[in-house]
Amino acid sequence: MSLKEQEILQEFADSKAILKGHFILSSGLHSDTYMQCARVLMNPKRAEKLCSALAEKVEERLGKNFFDIVVAPAMGGVVVGYEMGRQLGLETIFCERVNGIFELRRGFELPKESRVLVVEDVITTGKSSLETYALVEKFGAKVVAECSLVDRSNDRNLEQKMKVPVISLLQIEVQTFDENNVPENLKDIPAVKPGSRFIQK
Repeated sequence: MSLKEQEILQEFADSKAILKGHFILSSGLHSDTYMQCARVLMNPKRAEKLCSALAEKVEERLGKNFFDIVVAPAMGGVVVGYEMGRQLGLETIFCERVNGIFELRRGFELPKESRVLVVEDVITTGKSSLETYALVEKFGAKVVAECSLVDRSNDRNLEQKMKVPVISLLQIEVQTFDENNVPENLKDIPAVKPGSRFIQK
């Protein structure tokens, strides 16, 4: 199901997934905009619609039978990873942080030499993706591509950095600021940390 950019943005707007305020991202950077993909995935029909469009985009670029399994980093990637696995007809597992480091738990396994599609909800810096890649390699498997609902990295060299094809349903440019350069209008708004990396285990 091909969706135009405006249709995709409308789905995010309708689900109140584009938040405005003062946010501290998982990277430590500050921003006035946060993409809360969990809200867009609350509605199963909307999740199916968006992930169907993303799966189509992935297959258009890489073809069918390019992957053996989906791996999604928790928390943000869990729901979108499951739905992408369903759309692509692949088993899906997720990794989660134990003492700050991604591990496979719950009896999940990665067969050696399996071809892995890493699925994220939002790519910001790519840090959690690269940590997932390292985990996959530990099992002797290989990340062959990554996809996400949203790429807000503002990085034109993202694929070179990740060293695999990176396919996103939506690319948006959002300004970010380090803590020493937060604009005055943001300083007046209390900062919140919405990212799952901040959740205490």
